[in-house]
Amino acid sequence: MLKDLKDSRPRSMGFAIAVGVMCLLVTSSASAIEITLDRPGDREFVRDLAGMLDDEAKEHIRQLCDRLLTDKATPIIVVTIESMAKHGGADLRIETFATLLFDQWQIGHATLGGQDWNTGILLLVSRDDRKARIELGGGWGRREDALCRKIMDEQIVSRFKQGQFSAGIVAGVESLDKMARKLELPTRPRPWWHYAVVAGAIGLGVFTFVSLYRRGSSGWAWLFWGVVFAIIGALLYQMMTNRGRGGGGFSGGSFGGGSSGGGGATGSW
Repeated sequence: MLKDLKDSRPRSMGFAIAVGVMCLLVTSSASAIEITLDRPGDREFVRDLAGMLDDEAKEHIRQLCDRLLTDKATPIIVVTIESMAKHGGADLRIETFATLLFDQWQIGHATLGGQDWNTGILLLVSRDDRKARIELGGGWGRREDALCRKIMDEQIVSRFKQGQFSAGIVAGVESLDKMARKLELPTRPRPWWHYAVVAGAIGLGVFTFVSLYRRGSSGWAWLFWGVVFAIIGALLYQMMTNRGRGGGGFSGGSFGGGSSGGGGATGSW
């Protein structure tokens, strides 16, 4: 029995080595693929090689992405192609193609102000393959994958299925802009606390009316609202002060050593 164990050990080691070599070959062959696509200019944001966007949509996307890059140092790059095979990606999955393109173009900035950054976003549409991909930089981690899936399904692919390609891409970019700004997406259901705030506002309105009706200017309503407006004024002053210290926003371009983190979402129609 000991002899059998000794005989099986070299075979197991040989199998493990063979698997490791195969994985290494696959990884190196994928990384050796070069996507034949020229990247847009630093603040151009759009490469519409498949002709899926009208001029008005392109301009809207550029303006939206330019503001986001200035405000958040986060570029959104939109690319439409006829097919992946036409640009060196024959037999590649769109996830692999998007990762290679992201890393090849180095979308976003790896660091900013001495901090890890890497918040670039790529929206890739392959028309004839009938596939689309949102690819996120490594700084996003996998935190926004579910949100990207929602954007892909509800904003992009749903319109693509109706032949509304330009509208779908615009809606996707608008939603990605909101995601980057931590704003609510257009179709996201209202959270429970929204209704609590509305109910509270109605209650305060009733309280104010009753207080003024019963006691006039000597009631508690005047004091209450005086405190509320004082707090609001202090918060607004602090916000204006902080905004003034911002230095006018980010003035760099869209590319600066960024790399894909594997997060995002894929769709097909």
